[in-house]
Amino acid sequence: MCGMKAVTVRVADLAVDGDAVVAMVDAYARDPTARGAPLPEEIKLALVPGLRAQPGAIVLLAFDGDAPIGVAVCFLGFSTFAAKPLLNVHDLCVVDAHRGRGVSRLLLDAIEAEARARGCCKITLEVLEKNQRARDVYLRFGFADYQLDPQMGSALMMEKKL
Repeated sequence: MCGMKAVTVRVADLAVDGDAVVAMVDAYARDPTARGAPLPEEIKLALVPGLRAQPGAIVLLAFDGDAPIGVAVCFLGFSTFAAKPLLNVHDLCVVDAHRGRGVSRLLLDAIEAEARARGCCKITLEVLEKNQRARDVYLRFGFADYQLDPQMGSALMMEKKL
């Protein structure tokens, strides 16, 4: 794959892969499309224990040989309209040096396989409106704006910080 060693994607073992997970989420946080700054040390220390405490957390890591190059942090949810589980992609990142080489597609393939294996009815995610590169990747993979009724328009992601 474009001169890379064999790229593999697997479900992270948080007891073993914690440093790689923190490094990848920190790389994501540093990206201008995210926070644009490294994770604070207290967040780095709390991240893996926090994920381990979430029974629905699923973390996938992409590796180029032994080097981590991407991460997908996902959480199981539930669709009341389908009465089935769903899988939400909370974070998806490929380190800058490996972008444009199909790594995000490998992560998305692995996410879909996990979702299908768990009987999920859909995969959800949020993406910034102006992050066109990511939006294009998701559209090519088959994601679309969420609509229950086209007359009501697309759903918007909102938050209230506590």
